[in-house]
Amino acid sequence: MAPTSLHVEHHFTSGEIVRDVVIGMSDGLTVPFALAAGLSGVSAPSSIVVTAGLSEVVAGAIAMGLGGYLAARSDADHYYSERKREEEEILTVPENEANEVAEILAKFGLEPQEYMPVVDALRKRRDAWLEFMMRFELGLEKPDPSRALQSASIIAGSYVFGGLIPLLPYMLISNVSSALIFSAGITLLALFIFGYVKGHVTGTKPWWSAIQTTIIGALASVSAFSLAYAIGR
Repeated sequence: MAPTSLHVEHHFTSGEIVRDVVIGMSDGLTVPFALAAGLSGVSAPSSIVVTAGLSEVVAGAIAMGLGGYLAARSDADHYYSERKREEEEILTVPENEANEVAEILAKFGLEPQEYMPVVDALRKRRDAWLEFMMRFELGLEKPDPSRALQSASIIAGSYVFGGLIPLLPYMLISNVSSALIFSAGITLLALFIFGYVKGHVTGTKPWWSAIQTTIIGALASVSAFSLAYAIGR
């Protein structure tokens, strides 16, 4: 019976992109905000806060982007290393690999008379057999060749975007105490909105995600401000 396309299912398939945005934005909003709050705690002028903040945003974006690139490259290297090993096993010990296919299918509740035709069919199609083993034995999906560069760009860009939000009041307001108040307000609002959107996109509870994200950012900034104030005193 030929498959039909009458029923279309809609699933969220951009998990990796959302993960990169979350990594970049959450750190971009939190770290520069905590730095600005800490400098405000020792009464540093707004110009110093802006200079230090922008330096941190640039350095943080490069570091975070590089980390995302290396992580994606590591995943790709791991995939192709395991693929090569699996391909060699299919060539050298095909019976063992066929038994592994049978064991995997049996875990889904299939009886031998049901899964043996599938095993025999896969043995005639080496590429499909290899793909089956990669997915169902090792749980590995073929990586996108452009994934590493894409991940680095998204993380770095999200970090820069998030990092500029808490610094904006210091660019516009010369009084550091007033700038801190406005920075705290817009940053916490941005954290709340970001957390809500993240929860909505990923299918978790949006309001709980928003509250959780805001609390984490607030704790980071309060800790930095308190530490800097205590040292200054």
